[in-house]
Amino acid sequence: MKKLVVFYSYEGNTKFIAKTIAESIDADVLELKPVKEMNSKGFMKFIWGGQKVIMKQKPELNPFNFNPVDYDVLFIGTPVWAFTYTPALRTFFSKIKLENKKIAIFCCHEGGMKKTLDKMKKALTGNTIIGTNDFFNPLYKNKEENELKTKMWAEKIIDEAEI
Repeated sequence: MKKLVVFYSYEGNTKFIAKTIAESIDADVLELKPVKEMNSKGFMKFIWGGQKVIMKQKPELNPFNFNPVDYDVLFIGTPVWAFTYTPALRTFFSKIKLENKKIAIFCCHEGGMKKTLDKMKKALTGNTIIGTNDFFNPLYKNKEENELKTKMWAEKIIDEAEI
């Protein structure tokens, strides 16, 4: 069974979770990188990122190392921006037509995840969502606990996907 972890990360939280998943289940990793990444810090990142989300922008992404369509099981992760997934994932969902895949989705947040996972499910219609999870500021709040939670979740998802 071929496994791929797809993610976008701005401050490293989602990357931490994605890499932990990949290492625990021996999966390939596809990091979504916009051609023009924002460089805003502090409060400006919220304004810049929120504007991109509200405008439903789809930034151009750098070429992929892997074709997600070739995989059986995917884990897809995002930070939460303005109560939803990031523009990089919006681009991914619009360009890559995933169908009949087993997909686990996750998000990293600081308390405002609202319906992010529901919105991701909607964008992935035609696939089987085999798991969801959210992580509260995982690099800075109980890092070791989040790492263990991530490994256990990913391994459980794969065990169930193989049945």
